Amino acid sequence: MSSPLLSVQDLRIAFTQPNQPPIVNGINFDIDQKECVALVGESGSGKSITAQSILRLLPKQVIYPTGDILFADQSLLKASDKTLRQIRGNQISMIFQEPMVSLNPLHTIEKQLSEVLTLHLGMRRHEARSEILLYLDRVGIKEAKTRLSAYPHQLSGGERQRVMIAMAILTKPKLLIADEPTTALDVSVQAQIIQLLKELKHELNMSILFISHNLGVVKKIADKVVVMRKGEIVEQNSRHRLFLLPQHPYTKMLLNSEPAGDPVPLPDAPGILLNVNQLGVDLVSKKSLFRSQKKRILDNIGFTVHQGESVGLVGESGSGKSTTALAILRLIHSEGHIQFDSHPLHNLSQKKLLPFRSRMQIVFQDPFSSLNPRFTVLQIISEGIMTHKKCSRSEREQAVINIMHEVGLDPNSRYRYPMEFSGGERQRIAIARALILQPELLILDEPTSSLDRTIQLQIIQLMKSLQAKYQLSYLFISHDLSVIRSLCHKVVVMRAGRIVEQGSREKIFTQPENGYTKSLLSFLERSSYSKAKIRDRVIKKEKKNSDVVKWEDALLIRKNH
Repeated sequence: MSSPLLSVQDLRIAFTQPNQPPIVNGINFDIDQKECVALVGESGSGKSITAQSILRLLPKQVIYPTGDILFADQSLLKASDKTLRQIRGNQISMIFQEPMVSLNPLHTIEKQLSEVLTLHLGMRRHEARSEILLYLDRVGIKEAKTRLSAYPHQLSGGERQRVMIAMAILTKPKLLIADEPTTALDVSVQAQIIQLLKELKHELNMSILFISHNLGVVKKIADKVVVMRKGEIVEQNSRHRLFLLPQHPYTKMLLNSEPAGDPVPLPDAPGILLNVNQLGVDLVSKKSLFRSQKKRILDNIGFTVHQGESVGLVGESGSGKSTTALAILRLIHSEGHIQFDSHPLHNLSQKKLLPFRSRMQIVFQDPFSSLNPRFTVLQIISEGIMTHKKCSRSEREQAVINIMHEVGLDPNSRYRYPMEFSGGERQRIAIARALILQPELLILDEPTSSLDRTIQLQIIQLMKSLQAKYQLSYLFISHDLSVIRSLCHKVVVMRAGRIVEQGSREKIFTQPENGYTKSLLSFLERSSYSKAKIRDRVIKKEKKNSDVVKWEDALLIRKNH
């Protein structure tokens, strides 16, 4: 048998500080040629640290007490900086979890993608442009030619993620490390990206290390699944065997952590808290020194949010969901009417808006870019209290401790900085910062997209309990329809800056009228087959191929279920 493309052998990763336990503790797994291995587990389990160790991207304070990482039988932990530079980007590429942090905010998309082709393949600018357009189109960027001159902040979260994917595959690497590559994408684009990665895997004979907390995505792409918890591998097996016959209790818990249940019952005769009518937003771009061009990116948006109600805002990336939230909060210029608790906000100055700010809070999509890296968690979470409430330092700190407990964070970590937390933990810090003011309306822009299913379930339950206790209203922006179905009373479907359909949760999920809504729901249905259907399908496959799961196991599945 040929040796694996990548082999992680007894790897331990630790900080140089004394008396610190290892972050990753003696893990072993292989990735074969043209194989996709999924690394799954909760936030902080060591998935991303393991991936970054492959390319030696961790700071100098991190050491490797034991073990090695072999790529094509060559040690990466012992390789020189010169050797690593030849491997990085050429033979091994990586898609990072947070594109806003990874992309240079001062450079256009074309310049950043051109640098990859110029540096690694020596292409000239005109050659690079055609290649860039090809790959931007392949990852689902609409009107790719017009997006070349855009900066990262001018793209939606999903579009930035797709640019990162294009950047990683431009050099046709042997191994692609994908760290949560579909986190910010809606279900339809998610399906496109998974299909694209599958095609590239076969076209380029490429192997993939796929890091994700979304087991629905893992089920579609992985050949083998490695489950991590607290820096250790608790189980690894083929995809079919692991999903059908999980052995470890933690794996079983992950597989049973899909969002479920109904929204919190509405209060009796709830009043209208937020009323949005004929909302419109124009994007103004300069054509020249004396000419500018207007493009309508949000048009005739209208909906209501009642007291104690959750309204889900769904649609593909770039449909205008986040822009709608920013316009409601008066963080960008807009036209139309916005009423909050019967008070018109659309004509108020920034000074007169201040009393309403504490009553309306937002959790942004990308926690790393919305948290000040120079502030401790204590300073970040208490920032709103310092602005809107008068209280002593000890009272502020106690409020921070209480809210950290509520969102599942250790209060003893309040003196640490954002970079010292995992992606999921940073999102919980952002949620705590918004909740500490006890707002009446909470706008949540993809608040659970970076969380693994177990933590996502905890956050949803937390939101439900807070909503029942305080009659909070939520405007919940998400591409995860299973989360929307579990939390929201009403659903508003957006596409290309317009509302194509809105109605009650029951109506939208059982009797959708618009073709686009139906297509979104079809992806949900496809990704949520019942276990019985999956079992029957695999058992049929067993008659033709006994290598996937042993026939005796298939009989055992049928007997037990």
